[in-house]
Formats: sequence, structure tokens, C-alpha cells
Amino acid sequence: MAATPTTPAADEAYDVIVLGAGPTGENLADRAHAAGLSAVIVESELVGGECSYWACMPSKALLRPVTARSDARRVPGLQDAAKGPLDAPAVLTHRDAVAAHWKDDGQVRWLDSAGIDLVRGHGRLAGPRRVVVDGERTLTARHAVAVCTGSRPVLPPVPGLAEAHPWTSRAATSSQAVPGHLVVVGGGVVGVEMATAWRALGASVTLLVRGDGLLPRMEPFAGHLVAAALTESGVDLRTGVEVREVRREIPGGPVTVVLDAPPGPGGPKGTHNAEIVADELLIATGRAPRTADIGLDTIGLAPGSWLDVDDTCRVTGVTGGWLYGVGDVNHRALLTHQGKYQARIAGAAIAARARGVPILESDPWGAHAATADTRAVPQVVFSDPEAASVGLTAAAAERAGHRFQVVDQDLGAIAGASLYADGYRGRARMVVDLDREVLLGATFVGPGVGELLHSATVAVAGEVPIERLWHAVPAYPTISEVWLRLLETYRG
Repeated sequence: MAATPTTPAADEAYDVIVLGAGPTGENLADRAHAAGLSAVIVESELVGGECSYWACMPSKALLRPVTARSDARRVPGLQDAAKGPLDAPAVLTHRDAVAAHWKDDGQVRWLDSAGIDLVRGHGRLAGPRRVVVDGERTLTARHAVAVCTGSRPVLPPVPGLAEAHPWTSRAATSSQAVPGHLVVVGGGVVGVEMATAWRALGASVTLLVRGDGLLPRMEPFAGHLVAAALTESGVDLRTGVEVREVRREIPGGPVTVVLDAPPGPGGPKGTHNAEIVADELLIATGRAPRTADIGLDTIGLAPGSWLDVDDTCRVTGVTGGWLYGVGDVNHRALLTHQGKYQARIAGAAIAARARGVPILESDPWGAHAATADTRAVPQVVFSDPEAASVGLTAAAAERAGHRFQVVDQDLGAIAGASLYADGYRGRARMVVDLDREVLLGATFVGPGVGELLHSATVAVAGEVPIERLWHAVPAYPTISEVWLRLLETYRG
């Protein structure tokens, strides 16, 4: 049963112990249990983890009304009906429901139904295959301990920032009120999505980016198109700036953000400063692994470090090979769906090793290798327009030494796009390996392109030859017909 006993029990033994009950930990425990192993999950917060309560689900609940209204405003017959503002209280109420009102009863019931035990509390390693929960209860693993504790936001070392108690991603997705003026620092996924959501919900938004554009891990045109749309929506986007100081005189009161402003004519950067006064400040500039207080030092690893793993997600350098690092903690691909994918791989590998079955590590696409982490990682940024990518960008392909060709297509020229919305703006790119004639990567930017991505993911992960893709006929008139146009361009 999943219920936690009220009295401590000593040396309780399981085949697999999982630290962290987010989607990664849940999936790993489920795969291990399905293979006939006993499994227990140790969790100090909510079962379901970051994604369910503070990230994927609540953020998309905030963003879906934004993109739906935007699409409706570009469809004849709906423009007038969609002219008004969003009903912010209704959006926030729905967000609360999607986040299960920050209660994990349903997730706990699922664990119980799956036959996975749950121990509430903070788990720490106490040597090989041992986990102590809250200093009182000791669990031992016959085969494996899997660290699935995820990652946390990091505040940069800016004077006054920590004392100002800024928003991080959790506060940004769970706020019960729309701030009058929100300053967002960071041009990555969290910064872009939250700037999109809160601007549409009525906040005045200033987005500050240290670099020269948004979404730096994607093709440059993705950041350019998203930046243009944010600016058109009223977001004050400032690039090439850094936060020098933060002040908040009264807890909960206005926050002042002091910038190193861009240089003026004839002057170097930093010769003059700008100040912004806002109601809230969101810092979205990076993450660190949640490994600082899980007992890594008891097995010779550095507390707070990312965990180096092989393709089965087994931590390298640990005698006996019993420790696994799955999901964000291994820094391979900090995405919920990749963590779940790794969990399926690691769960299968743990079960195979427990049965003495050979691990097919030599097969890069085998059942025990998380190859997609390096070859075919898909990601959707739920901005307006959406940006979606899988595999390598052109720059990454060049760094990897591939001989490749880039093929671009105006998504707005596709018949299906013209039906989707008037004035549809978007772009598609595929990166082709010229030696093997397969796709290395693909990127789409435009309304609704998130649903285009899986076809590209199948092509990249499956290493489908271009000559075979030519026979995958897209339905007319859909936006998916972009595939035909891309292939026509490539084939000449």
C-alpha cells in the first residue's frame, strides 16, 4: 500500500528506491514494478512533482487562453467576438484546477493502484544502497537507488536580489493575482512563456535579456519571430542589458531593478544606468540540480553536483553500479518528457540487470540506451507564436562536423496556414545530413506548430531516409503540407 506508516521501521528492503515523486520518479518506479521488482518512492513535497503543480501543467493552463484568443482574432467571423480582454480570474481559477489546487491526492491514489509504496519525507543516501528518511527511517535497495529529484531555479549573484524575494518559476505559475508591472529577467523558455502569459492577462511586462535575442538554443529565426510578436503585444523587450542591483524597501512593495544600460554614442557599456520600478520581478536565468542535501558525500560524490551518467542513466564512478541519476539531475535534457523517457530506459535497464540479462549498450537505439537525449530531443515553447524543434540546429550540426544542407520554408505560404488564420506568419527549417540523406533536425515557428513536431521527431529518431519521406503524403489542406514543400525544395 502507498500509505506511510506512522511508526519508524528499520532496514525496510526494496528492489528499487526512488528519490523524488515527479513524473520521472513515477515512471521509473512504474517500469521497475511492471518488470516484477518492488519499488518505493521517497518524496518530501507533492507527489507529481514540479511539472504537475508549478511548471508544465499550470503554465500551459495560463497560456492556452492566450493562443486561443490570438488565433480567434485572425479568423474571419470570430474577430469581433474575440476583441475583448481575457477573463483573468477565470483563467487563474482554471489554472488552479489544472494544478489540482496543489493537492496530490489523485497522484497518491495512482501510486497505490500501481502497487508502488510511498514514504513521505526527505531522503538522504547513507552509503551504498541505503536511504535514510528524515533521519529516522532506513530503506535498503537490493538492486538500485534512482535519484529523480529534479532541478531548482538559481538566483544570480546580484546585490539585493535575494533580499527582494523575487518570483522564480514557481511563483510565476501559481500567482493568485495579475501584477500591474512585471519585470522578467531571462530570454529562455520560462522567461518567454511567462512574459507571454502575464502580458495577455493584463500586466505591463518588461523583458530583460543579457544576450542579443530570445530562445538561444533554437534556430535564430525562432527568437526573432517570437520577439517581434512579444513587442507587438506590448512587451517592452530590452536586449544586451544586465541587472546590476535590486532594491525592495518594503516586503511585498514595489521592486526597483537597476540596469547596466546599453552604451550611448561614444560611451562604453555601464557608463550610465537605468532603473525600472515594478510590482514583481521574475528571475528565469538558470537551474541547478536538487542534489545538495541527498547524501552524495556518503558515496564519494560532490553535494550539489550534476550526476554524470551513461546512456542507461547509471551514475558513473560509483562502485557496484547501483546508483542511477534520471531526469534533470543528469543535465542531459531538462525537459519533463525527456525525464519520463529516461525513466523508461533506466527502469528497463535496472530490471534487466536484476535478472542478469545483457544490456545492449552497443545498440544506440536499443531498449536500454537513452539515445534521444543526444540525437532527437523535442521541445515546444508555448509562446505566441509557438516555437518547436527537434534534433540539431544548423549551428549544432556544424559544431558536430556534419556535412549538411539547410532547407527553409515560409509557413505562411502553405494553404493550410492561410485557413488556420489570416496573416499567418511562420517559418520551417529542416537540417539534412548530406552523407546519409536523413534529417538531423527540424524547427517550426508559427501558431499551432507544436502539433507538427511529432512527425519531425519520428523522422529524426527513426532516421527515415529522405527518399522514403517523399512517400509520406501530407493531407491537404493542412499546415503539415510544409513537409512536401521542404522536400520539394531539397530535391530541386
